[in-house]
Amino acid sequence: MRLTPEQADIIRQSVHTSFGPQARVWLFGSRVDDAKRGGDIDLLIQPPPPWPGDADILRRKIDFLVQLERQLGERKIDVVIEQPEDTRPIVRIAHETGIEL
Repeated sequence: MRLTPEQADIIRQSVHTSFGPQARVWLFGSRVDDAKRGGDIDLLIQPPPPWPGDADILRRKIDFLVQLERQLGERKIDVVIEQPEDTRPIVRIAHETGIEL
């Protein structure tokens, strides 16, 4: 995994602050492969039930990204929010190939 322990902690804490302490987060994509270099940070966030409304999810996602930029600096971060019974391929791939932080 190509994140420092400090970066992983910052991501985890920011997820819990924005989405609640029961929220879960996975790192996926090129950052899980130690042999690769560079790349953006791809994250899948699974909010705890009950599912908040779409407007609330958007607000939480923006809050989360602002927190990360303040603490990690400006960098490319892609965030996917898992919905209840989500069947999107990106969600399946994140769970199959990603690392839960």
